[in-house]
Amino acid sequence: MKIYTRTGDDGTTGLFSGARVPKTHARVEVYGAVDELNSVLGIARASGPQPEVAASLDTVQRQLFKLGADLATAGEDSKVARIGAGEVAWLEAVIDRMTVQLPPLSHFILPGGTVAAAQIHVARAISRRCERDALRLQVGSRELLVYLNRLSDFLFTLARFENWVGGMSEAEWRA
Repeated sequence: MKIYTRTGDDGTTGLFSGARVPKTHARVEVYGAVDELNSVLGIARASGPQPEVAASLDTVQRQLFKLGADLATAGEDSKVARIGAGEVAWLEAVIDRMTVQLPPLSHFILPGGTVAAAQIHVARAISRRCERDALRLQVGSRELLVYLNRLSDFLFTLARFENWVGGMSEAEWRA
């Protein structure tokens, strides 16, 4: 299989429906940001996080491929997997499981800590951009938007958990 197809040389790309749209199309913008997010999570995984964090990152990266396919599919194509309530429930369950183990927050914290946690914080910021883009550009289902909203909470909690399990204290922000 060739990597290049030359079909995008005219500034267009194909959606899963087969329709061709400009590479600046709203859907392409959002799933491009999701691809960037997934790549940053790959860096976090490569940095050697704690095993539970690595497993969670693996799951989210797989979910993000599903989310990207969802975004690349206009309309109701039943052949494409969609992000739904199950993925949101998984994020919430992990957030809840990790939160009970973490010290309670009393101040804002500065992003950082271990290399993996710092990368997860970068991913958190990118996930917020993905959500803003999807909302502004009006693409994606309600479930997809809920997932993106919950994902930033998940990544914040995951970064805190990575630091906590790794024995790294959190730097508090104080005005």
